Order: sequence, then C-alpha cells, then structure tokens
Amino acid sequence: MADRKIIAVVGATGAQGGGLVRAILADRGGEFAVRAITRKPDSDKGKALAAAGAQVVAGDADIPASLDGAFAGAHGVFVVTNFWEHFSAERELAQAAAMARATRRAGAAHVVWSTLEDTRQWIPLSDPRVPTLHGKYKVAHFDVKGEADAIFAAEAAPTSYLLTSFYWDNFIHFGMGPRRGEDGKLGIAFALGGAPLPGIAVADIGACAYGVFKRGPGVAGQRFGICGEVLTGDQLAAGMAKHLGEPVSFTDLPFEVYRNLGFPGADDLANMFQVQSICSQQFLANRDVNLARALHPGLQDFDSWLTANIRQIPIG
Repeated sequence: MADRKIIAVVGATGAQGGGLVRAILADRGGEFAVRAITRKPDSDKGKALAAAGAQVVAGDADIPASLDGAFAGAHGVFVVTNFWEHFSAERELAQAAAMARATRRAGAAHVVWSTLEDTRQWIPLSDPRVPTLHGKYKVAHFDVKGEADAIFAAEAAPTSYLLTSFYWDNFIHFGMGPRRGEDGKLGIAFALGGAPLPGIAVADIGACAYGVFKRGPGVAGQRFGICGEVLTGDQLAAGMAKHLGEPVSFTDLPFEVYRNLGFPGADDLANMFQVQSICSQQFLANRDVNLARALHPGLQDFDSWLTANIRQIPIG
C-alpha cells in the first residue's frame, strides 16, 4: 500500500461503498489502494474486507473526531450517507457536513460525494402538487443530499458529485419484487405516474465512483449522473417475466395510494416517484448511460443484472 494512493471509503460494508472497495481490490495493477472505513472493523463484514486485502479502520460519521484518523493520508475519499438506516434528514445532513469538513482537514486531493438533487429547486415547498414532509422537504432523502452539495463545495477537499439512480437491488432487499395475486399471477406495483425510471445495479455505482477517481482531481466540481438503463414499469415487468418464465404485470399505483401503504418511508418514496414523474425530462437529462459506461465499461443493463440476480428476488 505504501507505493499506491489510498482511497478511503465510507460505508465500506454497505452497498455503494462495498462496490467501490471491490472495484479497487479487483484492479490489482491500478494506482490505488483501499482503506475501508466502518463503525465496526471487527464485524464479520469488516474481517471479510481485511481478508480480501483492504486496510480496515474505524470511523463513524456521527463522531466527527473519529474521521480525522480514518481519512489521514488518503489521496481520495468516497463519502456516502444512508437515510434509510435512521430516516432522519437532519442526522444525514450532520453526517455529510462532518465528513465534508474532515476531508479538508485531512488534505485529501479528491472527494467523490454520492449525492442526489434537491427537489425543492423543481417543486418548491409552496407547490401543493407534492405534499411537504416534516415542514421543509419534498423528498427528504434527495433534498438533504442536494443541500449538502453546498457544504462540500465550500468546506470539503476538491469534490466530484456522483448522482445515482434507482437501485435494481431494491427488488431483492426493499420488498419491491413480484407478488402473486389472488388469481395466482405475478405482478409488481409502484408509483411511476407513467414516467420511465432510470435504474442501476448497486454494485456498478461503486465501480463508476472508481472511474471518477481514476479521472483524477481535475474533475473536481463536475457532476456525474449515472444509470444502467432507463425502463418503463412494463419493461421492468417484462424483463422479470423473461427470467422467471411466467408473465409478470406492472401496476402503476396512484401516488396517494403508494404514500399510504404504511411501510417506513412510504411517503418519501411516493414523493420521489411523483417528483420524478413531474420533472421526468430534467431527471433523465441528469443521468447518462453512456457516461456510466465510460466510467465503468462493465456496466450492467437490466437483463444482465437479472441474469445474475433473478434467483435472489423474493416472490411475495
């Protein structure tokens, strides 16, 4: 590791960070080494990263002082936050700010911040089409990341901004997979409002982040919007049907129905889908399959992702 530039990866045992760790470790002849940052280095996942060849260190975005040692000497830092861990936009903003400031204290040359748009720039709080959440957000897990962009621009080390898309892995882990109706037929249902949905394999997000790091600090300040493929709900269902060997239908639920499904974060996700529908042209313009493939030539489309993952998708 001494002769290679260190990339410190926040969330190294998670989805995006884990993908970046694997991408760096797989590039055995590359210029970078990886430092995996986790709150629990002695966990099974932490030990597995160490066994794979990563340097594993402790760091916690809720404890800003712990970040100084975690980032010390790193050439690059990958920063990601996870709203779905705690459902608190305020906590997510505090974590992002702490990490942004720590990258500057550490003197990092290049930061890649996994962000999203502040949807309030498109749908102001006064716009009644989309309900306002907690008095100050339209889509909390989007808006707070977009709000943090200004902190990274002003107070972090030189930063590139990585805009992600809908995770196809949500069909495995987020309860969005096909369910069998009373008629015995399979269907998927969520709220798209007729708009197509840009999606990506979560492992490819980390690999695209690695592509940004390989472009170097000269791309600091630039925004990289990535997706693997843009598909309608019917196309997503048809892809699943092909791999499951039986028909799968798609139901485009009304936003208000989705908003009241009762699972944690349903209101935030319903608002996300609604904003993406209203602002579809701009949302799609911010995400580019060709750019993602340039960053990561192994980028998967939905069919190739299904080939590798169809058996992991629970059938409800």
